[in-house]
Amino acid sequence: MSNEHHVVIVGGGFAGLAAAKALRRAPVRVTLVDRRNFHLFQPLLYQVATGALSPANISAPLRAVLGRQTNTRVLLANVRNIDPGGRRVVLDEDELAYDTLIVAAGSRHHYFGNQGWEPLAPGLKTVEDATEIRRRVLLAFERAERERNRSPARLRASLTFVVVGGGPTGVELAGALAEIARHTLRGDFRAIDPTTAQIVLVEAGDRILPDYPERLSARARDTLSRLGVKVATECMVTGIERERVVVRRREREIRIPAHTVLWAAGNKGSPLGRVLAARAGAELDSAGRVVVAPDLSVPDYPEILVLGDMAHCADHKGEPLPGVAPVAVQQGTYAARLIKARLTGKARAPFRYRDLGTMATIGRAAAVADIGPLHFSGLPAWLAWLFVHLMKLVAFENRLLVLLQWMWSYLTWNRSARLITGTSAFSTDDE
Repeated sequence: MSNEHHVVIVGGGFAGLAAAKALRRAPVRVTLVDRRNFHLFQPLLYQVATGALSPANISAPLRAVLGRQTNTRVLLANVRNIDPGGRRVVLDEDELAYDTLIVAAGSRHHYFGNQGWEPLAPGLKTVEDATEIRRRVLLAFERAERERNRSPARLRASLTFVVVGGGPTGVELAGALAEIARHTLRGDFRAIDPTTAQIVLVEAGDRILPDYPERLSARARDTLSRLGVKVATECMVTGIERERVVVRRREREIRIPAHTVLWAAGNKGSPLGRVLAARAGAELDSAGRVVVAPDLSVPDYPEILVLGDMAHCADHKGEPLPGVAPVAVQQGTYAARLIKARLTGKARAPFRYRDLGTMATIGRAAAVADIGPLHFSGLPAWLAWLFVHLMKLVAFENRLLVLLQWMWSYLTWNRSARLITGTSAFSTDDE
């Protein structure tokens, strides 16, 4: 057994992978544990959900990404428990001893106490989520084609899509759905007109993209409206049923007949946060994230670092940093530097997030960008969004494949990955 400092990283997402790569020349042993064998580029997951890209386009095998790091190994396993006192991570069939533990297991959908909504309104976090959403969206049009002789109300419900949540994911999903209905599927059916589909974006706040400047939020709303998306702000979802969504706007209750509902309204930390709360006495916030010290460590356990969507890390104003990829990447890099500093007995300043800006795409040649003093939208923002996301993809071949797919889609309006997958096209739940 090597006497080198052993760093165990739980999670191969943006934070975990950034930490592992930043430790490639450090005098440590690194073990990265993930229950998936690939790194997923989640910012483009909505394009898998809407048929523009295939899962392989935005994924990279972890062993291939880290294959040249001689101090790093990858384990495919589930983490069952964490023993802070014994410095052990308990896996499904084994356990690992650690000197430093990095927990970066991500997040899941947050239904705010209404977990029964999940089967009716899937969220978007994994490849399986994306292919399930793609399945439901495409099946909605197929179902409508079969219902040409049924009531007009039932047909309208089949062609109504409700997206809950007006953040970047909700805006991107709504815009992509509008393009599918208005352009991609136009002319593909004989009994129905896909362009009559209704896409409704529901947001509880007074505007979509609330973290963006008001001018960009207004631009995004205008762009969605031009695409045919109905944006309903100040609408709180109070019920999701099999064939309708119930929302409350001020004192009025509104029922929206819809067979397809997609959830983009919130995230909560991985269940491993609850494990740390129970075993290490960590504090959790209302979203299940672990409240960490300024150096990203768990209080009383400096050797345990929590990163990414799992961490409640306060900014200079005391507000928690958003659960976005740039935050996770910077935290992963910081964690690696912190470990190396500790090995040499040096102090390290607290983590400080450098905000490089945010961007969200709305549709074809339409996006909004908030980069420092620059607030812009339209084609320039869309081109900037394309460039940034291409450069952030992990594998070079993925960049090339995605670029070719985007070029083809732009020229033809086609979405080549329009596959309905699953054991059967129409399961019992779909009828």
